[in-house]
Amino acid sequence: MGQTLAEILDGAARGRFPAPDGSTTVVTAPSGRDSGVIAFTAHSVVFTDEDPAWVHATLASLDCDALAATMHPRFLQAFLERTGRTTDTIDLLTVAPALPGDPPPVLREVTDPVHPRVMSARRRRDGVRMWTVDGGVLVLGRGVAGRWEVAVELDEDARHRGLGRALATAARHLVPDGEHLWSQQAAGNARSIRAFQAAGFRPVGSEALLLGP
Repeated sequence: MGQTLAEILDGAARGRFPAPDGSTTVVTAPSGRDSGVIAFTAHSVVFTDEDPAWVHATLASLDCDALAATMHPRFLQAFLERTGRTTDTIDLLTVAPALPGDPPPVLREVTDPVHPRVMSARRRRDGVRMWTVDGGVLVLGRGVAGRWEVAVELDEDARHRGLGRALATAARHLVPDGEHLWSQQAAGNARSIRAFQAAGFRPVGSEALLLGP
């Protein structure tokens, strides 16, 4: 397993996961913006500038299955209070390799976008760019530990036509060859999960991002 979050994520993208030994690894936060938890199979990674001893002591104090401790509401609440951060939800974390060739020509890049999806993405990502098609938008940027991240949003009347899958697939053409593209889906958003998995994204774990004040 790598020593930094970027190395751990790169390994997971390539199918090399932390040992499923039930432990929790604490690594330094890759930036002042990024802090949180990623739970792989039977191994969690907490990325933070807080004292690792506090992390392990807080986890040990919970009366729950040790494998679920890092995503337990009581730990996350303690983590939020200690860091003064906020969070939205626990997401399914998925990844897919880049695809060769150009994206579909129907994608239209928007310069200086003010779409709400872009405004939200700028809190979490650098170099945010946006493309549109009839009925949907695709947002791309560099997120946690510099990884490429994508999100899509569809108009309600454009759903159930395969557009989400098409946009998620198109995004794989927008990142450099040899790179991987990450995306998060809320666990309850079954439509989004199905669309991204149909586009070749595979689940690698769950993630709770803590957003700065």
